[in-house]
Amino acid sequence: MEVFNMTKKEFVDAFAKKGELKIKDSERLVAAFLETVEDALLKGEGVRFIGFGSWEVKERAAREVTNPQTKKKIKVEAKKVVKFKVGKPLADKVAEQKVAKKATKKK
Repeated sequence: MEVFNMTKKEFVDAFAKKGELKIKDSERLVAAFLETVEDALLKGEGVRFIGFGSWEVKERAAREVTNPQTKKKIKVEAKKVVKFKVGKPLADKVAEQKVAKKATKKK
């Protein structure tokens, strides 16, 4: 299950605040960043930010899978996918964060 806590608008606002920018400038810079990453990936190039992470295009091989409902075998064509690999410094910072305890039901 994927959980997204920050929308693009919230990111633009946070980026503007941290960079002491006007919202319009922040929107323009974020859009330029995203377009640049997209352009590189569409050309088959990777994008790497040392210490943060990297995006790259990988080819997923063709394979045969089973539909869990019908049990029929289905051929899935090869396709290109974008992979993101987090950099070690960022991974270490995230790993240092305390894990929130889940609330438990009282019996």
